[in-house]
Amino acid sequence: MKDVNQIIINAVIEKAEKVCPDSLALIGIYGSAATGDEYEKSDLDLLILIQDDEGWQLGTGFILDDSKVGYDIYCTNWSGLKYDASCHHAQISKLMDSKIVYVKNQEAYEELCKLREQAQLLLAGEERFQRVRELMDKAKISYANACLHEESGQVRLDAYGVICYLADAVMLFHGRYFKRGTKRMLEELAALPVEAAFIDSLKHIASSKDILEIRALLKRLLLYAEGHLKQEKEKKKPSEGLCGTYEEMYSNWRNKVEEAAGKNDVFAAFMNMCSLHYMFAEISAEAAIGTYNIMEAYNPDCLENNVSLFDACLQKYEAVYKAAGIAIKRYSDVDEFAADYSGNPAAG
Repeated sequence: MKDVNQIIINAVIEKAEKVCPDSLALIGIYGSAATGDEYEKSDLDLLILIQDDEGWQLGTGFILDDSKVGYDIYCTNWSGLKYDASCHHAQISKLMDSKIVYVKNQEAYEELCKLREQAQLLLAGEERFQRVRELMDKAKISYANACLHEESGQVRLDAYGVICYLADAVMLFHGRYFKRGTKRMLEELAALPVEAAFIDSLKHIASSKDILEIRALLKRLLLYAEGHLKQEKEKKKPSEGLCGTYEEMYSNWRNKVEEAAGKNDVFAAFMNMCSLHYMFAEISAEAAIGTYNIMEAYNPDCLENNVSLFDACLQKYEAVYKAAGIAIKRYSDVDEFAADYSGNPAAG
């Protein structure tokens, strides 16, 4: 460790003893100083774990004129470390890799080790895929902003958001996190089983001067990531858990689609057919019910065709019901329903 780094660490410890003796739990170093990736202008990345709000006063920023190096001394509390341990992003090297150089509270060190174990389990488990989906959603929002904004500077910032979220999503999908700084980001991504075109697109965005090109590159990145990060899930065989879904589809939209056709109400037809599509999509995400690509076949020019399409989908789904041993609840009239529902045959 460089002498200047040790002097800074000693200064933090000394100040803590003077102004907040019960706040400082431990100190660790991460980043280039810990990985050996330093150069003459490298600063010092410290994990300064504090236990109360008094500890925030240990944070500061300064520049050393003799070396022309700036330093930012950040503090971290338990809330921040727990958030990192939940892997909402892939920038968790501070938590995972910090070399602990000072421990005042042994219990805090043991708790830190538990958080590291928690993060490792999450990275190796199924829960990380939920984090990947969350990051993909955020990347899409940033892409939408890039399409809405017209100033090149703002579009570049939106592109930065897409890159950060996608990079984190890719790392977490593969059970990894970034161990080095931004200058090594592309190297760490390239070490994963991703196509070279993905890395090339990231580089191209940084050098592009054209908004339309940036948007096109971002779209390419997102489409690639959607395919690369797709988690193949074994779907369940149709079962009694589907009971009531056929009747719900009929009740919610069948007559509305027919009414829309009769009134030539294209908007109502569109909205109701989309609703049907979404319900099928939700069910098919969990159960093997086949494919119902309704909005691909949707016809705004002949709304009667959409009624036929609706009925064809229900007929197909009725076969799924039968295969699962489910009978569609049909009654000749309301009295028959009431008798069956109340369990009182005499009511008929």
